[in-house]
Amino acid sequence: MRRRRVLALLAGLPLSASLGACGFRPMYARLTDGAPSPVQRELAAITVGIIPDRPGQVLREALQARLERDAAGIARRYDLAVAYEIEGEGIAIQRDNTTSRIRLTGRAQWTLRAQDAQRSVLASGTARSVDAVNVLREQYFAADLGNEAAQRRIAQQVAEQITLQLAAYFSRQATPRPA
Repeated sequence: MRRRRVLALLAGLPLSASLGACGFRPMYARLTDGAPSPVQRELAAITVGIIPDRPGQVLREALQARLERDAAGIARRYDLAVAYEIEGEGIAIQRDNTTSRIRLTGRAQWTLRAQDAQRSVLASGTARSVDAVNVLREQYFAADLGNEAAQRRIAQQVAEQITLQLAAYFSRQATPRPA
């Protein structure tokens, strides 16, 4: 009976409050006064460099949308450089040796640098995502739309991975280490 009361009490609390007792701190949660969290402020201080080609532009837009959502009035202190490529591989080969499905793999290598005189490297990492698209023989427009949609999904997933890696880096920097 006592366990049910405790569970009922915890069910009424917000998730972040109930998990706070175990040491969980959400990285993206706003502060009690509504201000962005320290991690959000650090993410908003990142300038995303130009990424070549159309898939790179899509990835850059996705990164900017995630990093700059709380950028109002925050000075830029970091530069993010990303090398990005998408490769295709035929995975459904027909009897006449034509491909009917292509697996697309997006890979990104990123480097976060401080905007200081030394251009100090603060963090680096990789991100990867896989998607697939059907190859339609007579419907070229539909095939192009399918390919573009798959590349956009890959860019969104890669941007999410990079954002999470950056947030984890900033969270570790803000957390005091035990002596």
